[in-house]
Amino acid sequence: MVARLGAPSSGSRQDGDAVISLIARLVAAGEAAHRLDLSRATGLSRSSVHQQVQRLMDAGLLHGDDAPTSGRGRPALRLTLDGDAGVVLIADVAAFTVRCVVADLTQRVLADRTVPWRVADGPELTVPLLVEQFTELLHQQRVPPGRPRVLVIGLPGPVDVARGIPVRPPIMPGWDGFPVADRLAAELDCPVLVDNDVNLMALGEARTLPAEQLPLFFVTVGAGIGAGLVLADGTLHRGADGSAGDIGHIRGPSAEEAICRCGKVGCVEAVASTAAMAWRHASADATDAPGSAAGALGDAATMEAFLDRLRHGMPDALRSVRAAGTALGEVIALCIHMINPRRVVIAGDVVEASDDLLSEVRGVVYRRALPLATRQLSITHSSLGRDAPVVGAMVLGIEHLLSPAEIGRFLRTTATP
Repeated sequence: MVARLGAPSSGSRQDGDAVISLIARLVAAGEAAHRLDLSRATGLSRSSVHQQVQRLMDAGLLHGDDAPTSGRGRPALRLTLDGDAGVVLIADVAAFTVRCVVADLTQRVLADRTVPWRVADGPELTVPLLVEQFTELLHQQRVPPGRPRVLVIGLPGPVDVARGIPVRPPIMPGWDGFPVADRLAAELDCPVLVDNDVNLMALGEARTLPAEQLPLFFVTVGAGIGAGLVLADGTLHRGADGSAGDIGHIRGPSAEEAICRCGKVGCVEAVASTAAMAWRHASADATDAPGSAAGALGDAATMEAFLDRLRHGMPDALRSVRAAGTALGEVIALCIHMINPRRVVIAGDVVEASDDLLSEVRGVVYRRALPLATRQLSITHSSLGRDAPVVGAMVLGIEHLLSPAEIGRFLRTTATP
């Protein structure tokens, strides 16, 4: 499934790299397939469009095929992005795994590898792991130096997107303020974009849905609870400081006095995350209390044991999931009144293991939210599943490459001496 790329606004006068970015993005978004389409969409003369398109084709970013025609005369060129112009690197860093993907500019996946890893082991060990994995994958795919155009990395915690650093992430000890973007850019010799993993999931999901199903509110339940919001125009809403969607630390009416790993009490994450549910079912001799800051970090084996009980329909696991669904549904109902989405997506291992969480959330939301906010609302699972962050990262990376600043750099580095 190919995700939609965002089409730029062409209403204001632009020049230089902004014009060539506009043309490339219109082609990439499928808004203009021919030079005549571009002239109409941009208001530029045919000669100007021809000049800029030829420049992009000479640089290898655009590809032109003769379009079929029923009349006489020279056939028009059908323009598309050229997949051979470079690759996008994607790192999906989760609590207990790291997924590394290499994709071309047509969103075709060339390599995909997942390795077990604890994000709690810290950035000084994780960054070399990522460099090693991407170096191997690029070598296997025979990607020449200079072809990686951008690396997009998703992290399971709050991120300062402008600086490319995590900001006090609860399940990532040692990562606060670490220069992730700068370190990886120096190692892999390409720009690096760092974002919250749920933002990437939300973006990927939204760009593969019909536009009328937006705004989209994407909630993931795992080692923590997070959310991403994609607006009606298909853009991510990160908020003023990048903390939009951090709903796991909203005080939940059913969370009571559960201690959260953030140090506060009553956060919905402390009772409704998979980690919190798993620790409540851990062995009686566990030294960490369920919901404590240490216990909530959990481990992969504890969470998998709980998920296995859920898959087999064990009553204790089902009761925990339904209680978690009640707590989460109350928080989501509050969010729905604030943002009025058209679609809510609930994702995560616990949703894949059983329908009970999704069912409980639906029931609570439809009981608690007002009819105007729910009459056209759908609450469902992810259509992309585990591929949602990868698709979102592809979109973010390609749109970054086609931005005015980056496309200018691309053209300068590919110019013939």
